[in-house]
Amino acid sequence: MPRGSSPKRERQYEHIKESARQRGEGEERAEEIAARTVNKERARSGEARTASGSSLRGPSPSRRGGQRSHGGGGGSRGGSGGPTKEQLYAEARKRDIKGRSTMTKDELRHALHR
Repeated sequence: MPRGSSPKRERQYEHIKESARQRGEGEERAEEIAARTVNKERARSGEARTASGSSLRGPSPSRRGGQRSHGGGGGSRGGSGGPTKEQLYAEARKRDIKGRSTMTKDELRHALHR
């Protein structure tokens, strides 16, 4: 984090970094994601001395919520942009939803949204 960053931005950085680690990102990649996100938020809110044009355009990183794909190729990952079956299954396991092991992705989604 840059010198003089606020406690709020420090917490935000740690939260984003931990979320990235939970999604399976490596330590360095998680730190990069967190730093870029916090720096963009700082630029958008006027906390940074300078800001690139791209930092000020489009939805904020917190509103976008990881919609852009990561990795090479520059194209989109495809799909609906929703959670994977594995992610839905993990959430169903956390909520102890019965019968989850035999459910399809749509059935898991439906069971989680009850």
